[in-house]
Amino acid sequence: MNSSITAINIILVLNVLWFGAAFRYFSLTPDTAAKILVPKSARDSPLFRTVSASVRFLGGMNFAFAAFAALILFNQSLFPDPKQVALFALVFSIAHASQFAFNVPVAMGGGRQGESLWPVVSGPMLFIFGIDFVLMIANGVLAAFMLFA
Repeated sequence: MNSSITAINIILVLNVLWFGAAFRYFSLTPDTAAKILVPKSARDSPLFRTVSASVRFLGGMNFAFAAFAALILFNQSLFPDPKQVALFALVFSIAHASQFAFNVPVAMGGGRQGESLWPVVSGPMLFIFGIDFVLMIANGVLAAFMLFA
């Protein structure tokens, strides 16, 4: 049980850090995030401001997941049943999966194509894409372990 508590703590800390970083990036520096999504040639368009304002919602959702992971991390005694922790890990896995999965078609199409889409296969988006995949798997494995161990 000690090693599973350590694994839980590590994965919860990674969730807090990753979701917290996404909150900071998308909500507190939305123009920087929008620059990844909008090519330089289109940044004078009014749609750039719309994209910049829109990504704040993504940051807000990530804040909720960061707060949830932190609350679980610091209140583990409230959840003594491993199946409770498994359920939470499954929710985090789904959150990462949703952020990963919706980038898959863009990545499979090669990413940015002229004025459309965003560069999933290079730069910061590749890093985001990869980390969401890794944390999707880590949370999924933790959930399975806690459910079936």
